[in-house]
Formats: sequence, structure tokens, C-alpha cells
Amino acid sequence: MSEQAAPGKLAAQADDAGGVLTKLIITALALGIAPLSSYFLSRDYLWAGNTIYAALTAIFAANLVLVLYIVGAVREESRLRAREKQQSESKKDR
Repeated sequence: MSEQAAPGKLAAQADDAGGVLTKLIITALALGIAPLSSYFLSRDYLWAGNTIYAALTAIFAANLVLVLYIVGAVREESRLRAREKQQSESKKDR
């Protein structure tokens, strides 16, 4: 019976790994693009040339990207644990 469950578990892990890699690539791109664009856009249009405030805006953008990545990772982990718990409970019912 365990031989039959292993391929299904490996397929689920492979699907999760693809999603994780996609999220990592998107986050890496956002971490490069968001601070730079927020710096130059806020310097030119929001703060009228004040580079200190523009730098603070870029720092805020970088931290926002990191916080969103961490929150997404925690939510994904809790979702995976709930799915595993549900699967284990359904196995107990059999």
C-alpha cells in the first residue's frame, strides 16, 4: 500500500515545488523593480527632487515586498499542513 501512496505524494510535492519556484522568481523581480521604480518615480513626481524622501520610499517598497513574501510563505505552509491533516483524517476513516 505504501508503494502506491509514494508516487502520489511525490507528484504533489513536485507541484508545490513549481509554485514555490515561481513565487521566488516573482519576488526576486519585484525586489529589484519595486524599490528602483519607487525611488525614481517618487523623486520626480511625489517629493519634487528630494532624494532623502525618495530613498525612504524605496526602502519602504523593498520591505513591503519582503513582508508580502513572508506572509505568503506562512499562509502556504499552513495551507499545506491543513491539506496533509485532512488527508490523514480521510485515511483514518477508511
